[in-house]
Amino acid sequence: MTAFRIAALVAATFATGLIAGLFFSYVNSVMPALNRTDDRTMIDVMQKINVVIINPAFMIGFMGTVAFSLLAAALHLGKDHRTTLIWIAVALVLNVIAFAVTSGLNVPLNDQLAGAGDPAAIVDLAQVRADFESAWVRWNTVRAILHTLAFLVLIGALFVAGMQHARNTASATGAAVDSAQGRFVAQPAPQQSQVPGQFSAQQVHGQYPGQFGAPGHRWT
Repeated sequence: MTAFRIAALVAATFATGLIAGLFFSYVNSVMPALNRTDDRTMIDVMQKINVVIINPAFMIGFMGTVAFSLLAAALHLGKDHRTTLIWIAVALVLNVIAFAVTSGLNVPLNDQLAGAGDPAAIVDLAQVRADFESAWVRWNTVRAILHTLAFLVLIGALFVAGMQHARNTASATGAAVDSAQGRFVAQPAPQQSQVPGQFSAQQVHGQYPGQFGAPGHRWT
């Protein structure tokens, strides 16, 4: 169960990191570069990007930001994992908000751009671009920041989970050692059998009257 729990947390962190990096690349390079192109080029490139990006790798990562975070949170329910759960819950909220920004704001803008049709046939390219570009860039920056924050929080959750696992392992090991020591102390000392004609250790070490170290008889 512990391995499955950690695997879910790692998957949530990995998916969130991938999507945060993807959206950051738009902020840092793709959109600034397209901003320097003419209207037709910008519209044509973005229409193509919005088509090719819908692929299994992207969808698993994008949906996984929420799905894996939710799974990790569910697996960390309970008082023993409460601290880790708090971190995961914060990341989950951030990922859900970012998911909502993409679904409710960026995707409709993508659909609007696709609905404009072939750039070669668009009459007012500048207006189509103006209706799309500034709003899309703004909301992409917002979702990139949200996913990045979620990624950092999930890294914190992994650290906390690792520390908690180490403490639990140390406690379990210490309890096992204490239990073993208790069993050892509780065992009675083996009794030596007395065979006729043999001396016991107590007798050998001067426990007969008159021997060195043994009490003598009093004659009355």
